[in-house]
Amino acid sequence: MRESIESSTRLARRHSPSARRLAAPPLVALLLCASASALGWDELVEKQVFEMETYTSTGGETIAPLRIGWEAYGELNEAKDNAILITHFFSGTSHAAGRYAEDDAAPGYWDAIIGPGKPLDTDEYYIIASDTLVNLNAHDPNVTTTGPATTNPETGEPWGTDFPLVTIRDFVEVQKALLESQGIERLHAVMGASMGALQAYEWASAYPERVERLIPVIGGGVSDPWLLATLGAWAAPIRLDANWNGGDYYDGEPPLDGLRESLKLVTLNANHWQWANATFDRSWADEDADPTRELEARYAIEQTLDDIAASRAELADANHLLYLVKANQAFITGHGDSLEEGLARIEAPTLILYSEDDLVFAPQGVRQTAELIEADGTEVELVSLEGNRGHLDGVVAIDQAGDRIRSFLAE
Repeated sequence: MRESIESSTRLARRHSPSARRLAAPPLVALLLCASASALGWDELVEKQVFEMETYTSTGGETIAPLRIGWEAYGELNEAKDNAILITHFFSGTSHAAGRYAEDDAAPGYWDAIIGPGKPLDTDEYYIIASDTLVNLNAHDPNVTTTGPATTNPETGEPWGTDFPLVTIRDFVEVQKALLESQGIERLHAVMGASMGALQAYEWASAYPERVERLIPVIGGGVSDPWLLATLGAWAAPIRLDANWNGGDYYDGEPPLDGLRESLKLVTLNANHWQWANATFDRSWADEDADPTRELEARYAIEQTLDDIAASRAELADANHLLYLVKANQAFITGHGDSLEEGLARIEAPTLILYSEDDLVFAPQGVRQTAELIEADGTEVELVSLEGNRGHLDGVVAIDQAGDRIRSFLAE
């Protein structure tokens, strides 16, 4: 996300005086965030790997072996009751805080609230996060994830679309096994953004006796028709790329054109028109190529989204994106037929953070989720995040809710 801000600012400053003025606030925010992170978390993060010899999916299919990466911040206490699980968003990884190396350009995505003295205080809590199954960033050396791009031991070849479809509940079950391997039977809290919010809801519904507090961020309790269609639009460019070849491309050219277009849509939908209009004007991508006169000429915002998508595609896998789309589309809290029943099983006090300008999860759906959890007396609080990023304010503006998160965890 910081990469998005940097790219936007760089192009805007190149092409327009008015864009230079509008782009300054995001750049300042970036610099302030980096400074705060450097002061707050001074230890390097070690990525670790958890492996299961075999796992049976919610669909009844076997995945063997199964491996996911994970990282943690802070220390697990002797009673093993100070653990907070962080569940990541669609295009994210387990890298929620800190840096892998001193020269890393940016820390983990929620570094603003994770660390000594921060709302998720690592002097008090053990913060743990894991890569999901079918993680989008399958080619990132800091990501470990089993999915279509990994080797099927029965064939010695990548699984491809022979890999079983998995669900948000499968992500939760693997996380549960990871926690149990460390002797953690109960969570002080579960907190996650977007797809991470779905995992958090599922945790609290499937295992209410294990979750003491619930903090879903920018996510509702079910994938409604709007989200189903949005996710379908993200998948479409990959399916239209001839190199996708029905998912069988690991011995040939990957469908990078489709993947880049998919990731461009992900970036655009996760942002908001307020961000676009505040960061860009109608500047051209190339000052010598007028988009009103040349068919191939682009505007700066188009080029920026293309550049971001191209960078992200280098680490991503097309099949993994399609599998994530399916997992998110299938989501309904409780993994059953009734949203009301799934949410009624949640007993943990719940703090929901959301954006009124979210273009991915409709605010009305988030409010309905809160009402259904609250219907049987469960304590629920809604806190709206401010900003011009829409959905992404749940990532880049999370520190706004820092004081409330801190007090909620202490209650």
